[in-house]
Amino acid sequence: MSRITLSRYLIEQTRSHNTPADLRFLIEVVARACKAISHAVSKGALDDVLGSLGTENVQGEVQKKLDVLSNEILLEANEWGGHLAGMASEEMDKAYQIPGRYPKGAYLLVFDPLDGSSNIDVNVSVGTIFSVLRCPDRNGATGDLGEEAFLQPGTEQVAAGYAIYGPQTMLLLTLGNGVKGFTLDRELGGFVLTHDDIKVPETTQEFAVNMSNQRHWEAPMQRYVSELLAGESGPLEKNYNMRWIASMVADVHRILTRGGMFMYPRDNRDPSMPGKLRLMYEANPMAFIIEQAGGAATNGSQRILEIQPTSLHQRVPVFLGSKEEVERVTAYHQE
Repeated sequence: MSRITLSRYLIEQTRSHNTPADLRFLIEVVARACKAISHAVSKGALDDVLGSLGTENVQGEVQKKLDVLSNEILLEANEWGGHLAGMASEEMDKAYQIPGRYPKGAYLLVFDPLDGSSNIDVNVSVGTIFSVLRCPDRNGATGDLGEEAFLQPGTEQVAAGYAIYGPQTMLLLTLGNGVKGFTLDRELGGFVLTHDDIKVPETTQEFAVNMSNQRHWEAPMQRYVSELLAGESGPLEKNYNMRWIASMVADVHRILTRGGMFMYPRDNRDPSMPGKLRLMYEANPMAFIIEQAGGAATNGSQRILEIQPTSLHQRVPVFLGSKEEVERVTAYHQE
């Protein structure tokens, strides 16, 4: 039986689900860019791409060399094809304008070029997260594209995915009809379908959270985690394992593979900062993927995909994974 490549899968989606050809082309271009990022990550010190640049991004975070390189790879790969009206990145202050010498298309691409890059120097899995939206006014895309074009709730996403650069490079993708997993075959030179219909178990005994922040958490989060830690003698009557990689891509990939619960709650350190993770680049695409795999994702009080963005770099609390646990911690917050 012949293996199904990413290109073949996308062509079949065009036939069976009327996926537009320019969306198919966009996904293929993003996948090629991820292959290039995977190669750069794998070279590490051999190509002098480890370490910090000594600069900060718009988030106030120190930029790694690979952060900037990955951002440039994605921009250069996607700017010329005619399928995009604009792009936005965690590493850039403003929306990226498609150069005037290139045609403009119907879609917007937002991305975190290298999630978990703080782990690069210790050789821990990192990844690229991306989300595709429709440009609200294709005819108006001939001039500069403002931030407001991107400020769409996650329910408006037409595709989302991530690449994880680990022992294998994988691409996880949803077009709104389930989640597929593709593994990079370096001999073939492309992604091959290896995980056909990924599902998150509704129940779990595993959770991921940065426990070093516990003293800063709000009361509902304190209650929930204390119940998890109480184990089978506590109110939840079962023992839980804790896992924390500090790379959202890696933590979410584990949940998609074997179930679990990922949490990055709001805390009391900075009242002006409602959360750590970015809504547009991290929370929305991951929530879309998790929901399409049968899981759930909230900010503690509402479904993440229904949040109306107010700024390009907006931050939110995140609770996602196995539905039963997400519903439990969300109920605690709503009380």
